[in-house]
Amino acid sequence: WLLADSLFSRDAIAQELQEMQKEFPGARLEFRSWLTPAFVSSAQNPQPEIAGVRTAILGSVWVIAITILFSFPVGVGAAIYLEEYAADNRLNRLIQTNINNLAGVPSIVYGMLGLAIFVRLLEAFTSGSALGSADPTTANGRTILSAGLTLGLLILPIVIINAQEAIRAVPASLRHASYGLGATRWQTVWSHVLPNALPGILTGAILSMSRAIGETAPLVVVGAST
Repeated sequence: WLLADSLFSRDAIAQELQEMQKEFPGARLEFRSWLTPAFVSSAQNPQPEIAGVRTAILGSVWVIAITILFSFPVGVGAAIYLEEYAADNRLNRLIQTNINNLAGVPSIVYGMLGLAIFVRLLEAFTSGSALGSADPTTANGRTILSAGLTLGLLILPIVIINAQEAIRAVPASLRHASYGLGATRWQTVWSHVLPNALPGILTGAILSMSRAIGETAPLVVVGAST
């Protein structure tokens, strides 16, 4: 019986069981729910009654952790450079234009980029065989490291743009006051600009992570099915 029948038609099912016991004397009624601790802690299995979602949960956590560790420092560092250090020249304007354009690139393109770079070109490193931590005969680049780096590239332009907006929103008078007291540019950025821009930077990072955890096209290309 389905869940709705098991919950709301229990008496009718019990009565039906009594009639079945005439034909099957050993029959008994058992309520079995799939939403149990074993469902969360069990690995995937071709048998539905014993299959679990542990592999999917751990895989998502690992991939998002790698994505955060890669994209957040690089994105915030790039935003600091573009807002606080970069001069207004043709090269930096080209970099800024490319970052804005990359934020609108379809995710499947990043999947093909990850397949070409992380899975094939850097296979020895993403599989661990270069460090001696994998069997060279079976290791390939289709690992959670490749997936995390691919998703990191996917959300990197978004992290940079959001961090730039947060840094740009810090009042210029705060910088001038810090310079007036003899602080260097890095001391000003580290002690005054970043603490005031941190809420906006974290908001952008959280929104970027929500996009990354919902993306499937890049992971299918990189090799999630294997």
